[in-house]
Amino acid sequence: MTAALVFSIANTIALIGWIVLAFGVLLKRPWWSDQLAGRFLPLGFAVLYAILIVFFIGSAEGGFNTLTDVQTLFTFEWLALAGWIHYLAFDLFIGAWIARRMREEALPRWPLMIILPLTFMFGPAGLLAFELTRLALKPTSIAIQE
Repeated sequence: MTAALVFSIANTIALIGWIVLAFGVLLKRPWWSDQLAGRFLPLGFAVLYAILIVFFIGSAEGGFNTLTDVQTLFTFEWLALAGWIHYLAFDLFIGAWIARRMREEALPRWPLMIILPLTFMFGPAGLLAFELTRLALKPTSIAIQE
């Protein structure tokens, strides 16, 4: 099996995970979004990531001390794949966490139409959008005394 094939399979699984997450939110199926998309798929990616690291971390030059070392490390395709799997796992996990927090805090679901795709494509930007949305939509807890 090649790194390119594993990349392709992982991307397909991640896309399915995001679709399951979206439908879990739209159809109010928390198990889909919390467990399937938010737990099982990210854990599957975590296992794949761990396997790639164990088998290939010693095969590449580079490291984590400088940006140049990281660039060198990720020129080895299997470790570049591990880095990508890392993104897939955490972005999906965070997307499910965002959906769960919106539900638990009784915030409207409509902002998720923007936040989830943003998280899917640009992870930290989606997290930032969620926090800003929370601040904007969450009722203030300060009561005015009469």
